[in-house]
Amino acid sequence: MQQSLNQPSLTIEAQFRGPPESGNGGYVAGAVAERLEAPNSADVDAAIEVTLRAPIPLDQSMTVFAPGSDQLQVVLGETLIAEARQTQLTLEVPTPPGYEAALAARDQSPSFLEGINPLLPEGRGFHPICFCCGTDIAADAGLHVYAAPVPGFEGVAAAWRPHESFADEAGFLPEPIIWAALDCPGQFAYLAAGIRTGMLGRMTGRVLKPVAADQDMVVIGWCLDVERSKHFAGTALFDGSGELCAYSKQVWIGRRD
Repeated sequence: MQQSLNQPSLTIEAQFRGPPESGNGGYVAGAVAERLEAPNSADVDAAIEVTLRAPIPLDQSMTVFAPGSDQLQVVLGETLIAEARQTQLTLEVPTPPGYEAALAARDQSPSFLEGINPLLPEGRGFHPICFCCGTDIAADAGLHVYAAPVPGFEGVAAAWRPHESFADEAGFLPEPIIWAALDCPGQFAYLAAGIRTGMLGRMTGRVLKPVAADQDMVVIGWCLDVERSKHFAGTALFDGSGELCAYSKQVWIGRRD
């Protein structure tokens, strides 16, 4: 029997979009994961897996159900939008480029390409108004994570310092913001390899420590494997001292032309 949670509804505001009419996959995954009971902290591989089952509606109240203490579902009417469960994640995270190297490569990010999004032909970038990687949004309206190929690194990296408006009262980034920052670098790693993927289908993440907002950070993405239409990627966030703060494994569904 399904049980509603203490926070029985979830609304993704339009600010947190990825495509023009749908929520940013990473932000949504983080918002869903935040509502699930935290995994056992004694388990060094404990993680939360979020599967996105349908486009995420914006500015609509969705219902959150808990089929069990270690899983939940998000629905809108009769449509299953997302589901989450506790799991384990073991991932070999590569050593990132330094902040200055990532910053020097920034202009090569797909975020700065012109006229390549058919939904927004006048926009700039692969996803012009995406909450994570969009350039056509104000500084305090998005994260501006501009991942790009960096010489000597097999993947992409973004030099990132979030706007102060995204910090909580203690100066830390909420988990949905961390998950959102981990989103687009996975897709951009495939773009750097000459492969265009479709939408984010699943994200399994671990946040290892609180992340202070007022610091220069590096977010990386790298390709893992391809199985038919599924493209697997890894992403990770490092703080100003180079310490690993969070990482994810993603499944991007192959693009349909």
